[in-house]
This record gives sequence, C-alpha cells and structure tokens, in this order.
Amino acid sequence: MIDEKTLAGLSWPEAPKILVEPPGPKSREILKKQADWESSAVSYSRGMPMAIARGKGATIEDADGNIYIDMFGGAGVMAVGHAHPEVLEAAHRQIDKATHTLDIPSETREELVETLRGLLPAELSRIFFGGPTGSDAVEQALKLAKWNTGRNGIIAFEGGYHGMTGASLALTTDSGHRDGVGQLVPDVHFVPYDYTYRQPFGCPDTESDLYAAAWLDRVLSDSHSGISKPAAVIIEAIQGEGGSIVPNPRFLRNIREITRRHDVLLICDEIQCGLGRTGKMFAFEYSGIVPDIVTMSKALGGVGFPISAIAYRESLNTWPAGKTIGTFRGNMVAFAAGNAALKFMVREEIPARAAALGEKVLSGLKEIEKKSSIVGEARGIGLMMGIEMVKDKKTKEPAPEYAKKVRSYAHRKGVMIEVGGHHNNVARLLPPLVIPEELALKGVAIIGEVIEQIEREAT
Repeated sequence: MIDEKTLAGLSWPEAPKILVEPPGPKSREILKKQADWESSAVSYSRGMPMAIARGKGATIEDADGNIYIDMFGGAGVMAVGHAHPEVLEAAHRQIDKATHTLDIPSETREELVETLRGLLPAELSRIFFGGPTGSDAVEQALKLAKWNTGRNGIIAFEGGYHGMTGASLALTTDSGHRDGVGQLVPDVHFVPYDYTYRQPFGCPDTESDLYAAAWLDRVLSDSHSGISKPAAVIIEAIQGEGGSIVPNPRFLRNIREITRRHDVLLICDEIQCGLGRTGKMFAFEYSGIVPDIVTMSKALGGVGFPISAIAYRESLNTWPAGKTIGTFRGNMVAFAAGNAALKFMVREEIPARAAALGEKVLSGLKEIEKKSSIVGEARGIGLMMGIEMVKDKKTKEPAPEYAKKVRSYAHRKGVMIEVGGHHNNVARLLPPLVIPEELALKGVAIIGEVIEQIEREAT
C-alpha cells in the first residue's frame, strides 16, 4: 500500500491557503464572462464561486492563487486525484499515436478491457463502451435489458440519480431535475430505498431494509400493483446524489434474490460509488451479490477523460452488430488514462486505503454530529460521506439552507464540498482517494468549525 509521504507529494501540502477571499478579482472577471456568455444552467460555480487554474492530487488552485482541499473530486471523477503523474504519462503517450477509433480495436483499448475483466466478477464477462458520460452507460444498460427481455418497464428507487438524458433522467427522482421538461420516458416506477434515517415504514430502524425489499417483492408479485413485469430493476449499491445513503448489505442481497425469483434483470449503477470509492472496487461487493449489468463512468477516465462502459453476463450478449452505436465510444486517451489509473489503484491498494481512511474521516464527522444540534446524521463508507443538516434533531426537519452554508463557508476557508440529498440538505464529501490523511482530517476540522459557526448564527 502506498505510504503517506508519497501521497503527500501528489498534493500541495500547504492547502488550504486562502490569499484573497474567494472569488478573487481574476476569478470574478472569468465568472462574469461565464455569466454573460454561457448557459444559465451552469450551477457548480454558483455554489463555489471560483475560476480554476490547476489541480494537483487532492488540491486545487484558483485563478487568484488560492489553494483548496478538494473534498468534492469532480463529483467523484477524480479518484486518483488531479494531474496524477502516471495517468498523465499514459495519456501523453497515447495522444501522439491515435485518439479516436470508434469501436475498431487497438492494444490500448483491449488493455483496458482486460484490466476491467480482472476487476469484475467472472460472471460479468462482456464489456461495452458507450458514449462519454455516465448517462450514456445507463441508457445502454436499459437498452440491453429491454432487448433481451422484450419488456419495457423499469423499476428504480426513491433518491436515485442515474443521469440527465432521456431515460436516465426518467429514472432520477429529484423533482428539481425533472419538473418543467415535459413528458419523460414512460413505464418507469419507483420503490423505497433503504434510507434508515428517514425510513417511511414506522418499523424499527434495524428492519427498514427488510420492509423496503418487501415493497419491491409486493409490486412484482401482486397483479393489482399496477406495475407490469419490468425489463429490469436499477439500483445504486450506495446512493450518491440522494444523500450518500449506505443501505444494510442485506438489502441488496434481498433485492438480488427478489429479481432473480421474478426473472427480472438487476442493473447496479456504479458510476459514482464504483471503482474504489467505497473501499471496494465495486460497492455491490459489500453485499456479496453479482448483478446482471453494471454501469461505470466517472473514475473510469483516470483524471477526468470522458468515458463510460457497461459490463454484463454472457447470456445477455445477443445484440446484432450495429444495434447500438455511438461516435465517442472509442476515446483512446481515456482508455490509456483509465487503464493506468486502475492499475495504480490495484498496485497500491487504493480501495483498501479508502476504507481505512474513511473510517477515520467518518469518526471525525460522527464527533461533529454528537456535538451539533443541527447535524441529524453523519454517514458514509470509504471516501463517500454525507452530513445531513436539520433544524431540529428530534423532528428531523430538513435544513437545506444550512447545507448550502456549509458549502459556502467551507469554500471561503479553502475546502470544496457539494450538496445533495432528498431535501438538498446533505453536505457531501467525495475527495480523491489519494487525499493525504493530514489534508482529509484538516478538511473535516474546518467543516466542524463551519458547522459550529452556522449553529451560533441560528441561535
């Protein structure tokens, strides 16, 4: 396993270093151009106003020379950090050779396929590269499921996020993304996820996963549930945008058993929680199950090169040639970078390190929860964390305004995080898996200070 001294050299050790309160003058100038020239849909620079100049490891420098601890990691993209030297070297070698090949094979492409096959369960033996985004992977997974079953419906879970294109958006439950865009793909249905902190069943928390799984079983078993037998059930083994929700491992085991019994395909969306993020290469491994189809993206591109893929069982490999195509499914630079990143993660046991460091980070967040009257729950696994902000611990009334303040105040102090959750009241942490322990714990301490400040302002 890689040592802390080596990891420290991948980031700027002086972070956070705030020279001028963000956004500084150079950032403001660039932000003004973005506001004037780009779409009004731009969002991240509103919550964290800055213009980025460069990144290194788990740190980012803005246009004004401020250096931040990056505990957002490009929404989970930057698993091995910014400007990882091995990954950049592989990308630079490839960029001078060939960059775009559609699905015509190459040594570079097949090296990545071979690496992925070595990481995935043996049952998931087929790989297909879709378009460049996670949404593309979801679309391809749905198409594969529908083609093989001859059925149309899809069941997803409350709190799920699967993308922003047609079918993937239809599977995403956040009304903020869905409202006002018209009719989405039909025959999509939602069932409860194992969200213990806000479980709707009135049962003991230790049984909420059983009740949630039973709900799925009921709608598939009852001919009067209003839901015809679907092509597939799609689930995040650990929910990301829904609020960093970690279910009981028993939940996914039961979901797998239910889908198998009803002859329904199971798709595990590992776009955010996969590839080492949670402490295992794939989050579904915590449950000991093997789905029928897996979606991958984000960290697959090494240092942010766009790429997505699905892996699936041999029995589903029934597509005729050309049945599903895409111009940007042959990004050679992404193949090279992704392969280098995955090999680094395996060689240096990065997922295991994420699990160990995650325990320390979560312990620090739990201390904040214990002391604070506005933190309802701190939760997470590996380096995928959430802090659910509430107005009152007893009523659990969501406090989205507090979560936004955590993001804003932390940013001013040099720590980057994001906000999500059912009520947009969860401060979310997705740092690069190579973040030095010192920087990770420093970031937690700053977040604790920020929450204390917000609590004082609220009283």
